[in-house]
Amino acid sequence: MYTEQLQSLLKQNGGVLQTREVARAGIPNIYLAKYVKQGKLERISHGIYLSPDVLEDKMFVLQNRRKRIVFSHDTALYLHDLTDRDPLTYTVTVPTGYNTKNLMLDGLTVFSIKMDLYRVGICTMKTSFGRPIQTYNMERTICDMVRSRNRMDSALLPNALKQYIRRKDKKIFLLMRYSRLFHIESILRPYLEVLL
Repeated sequence: MYTEQLQSLLKQNGGVLQTREVARAGIPNIYLAKYVKQGKLERISHGIYLSPDVLEDKMFVLQNRRKRIVFSHDTALYLHDLTDRDPLTYTVTVPTGYNTKNLMLDGLTVFSIKMDLYRVGICTMKTSFGRPIQTYNMERTICDMVRSRNRMDSALLPNALKQYIRRKDKKIFLLMRYSRLFHIESILRPYLEVLL
C-alpha cells in the first residue's frame, strides 16, 4: 500500500519528493529510506529526493533548501522572457539580516533588502522543468535592475526595458508606483520617455 502511494506521489510531483509531502501522505520514512537504498530515489538535498530518471531542477532545489530566497534581477529577467541571456549564476534577494554566507558559497549572487520591501512584487513562476518557484514580477524586477544598475551588466537594463514596453501584459502604473516606493522614479522616467 505505502509503495503504491510513494509511486503515486513521485508521479504527481514529476519525479521529485519532499519528506514533508511523504509525511503528509502518512507514509512511514522507512519506505523512503528503502527507495533510496534500492536506487529508486536519490537524496539531492536535505528533505528533497529525486528519481534517477529525472533531471535535477537546480532553481527548485535551491528554493526548497533556502525558503527565504526570491529569484531576482537578471535571473528574474530571464524567467520573464525580458532577456535571452541564460544567467551564468542565479541572483536572489533575501531580507536584511538573513545569513548570506552559505548562499554565496553556493555560487549565488545575493542582494538583501529590508523586510517591508522584500515582499513587494513576489510572484510564483515555473522553472523550465515546470516546477513552482518564487520570483519578483516584471515591474519589481525592472526596479531592482535600475537600483542595482552599477552592479549589473549595463546592456541588460535597456534591452529588458525595450522587451517590457513591447509586452501586452505590462503594467506601467505598477512600475511607476514601485519606482516611487524604491526612490528611483527620477532615474527610470528618462528611460521610459525614450521608449514610450
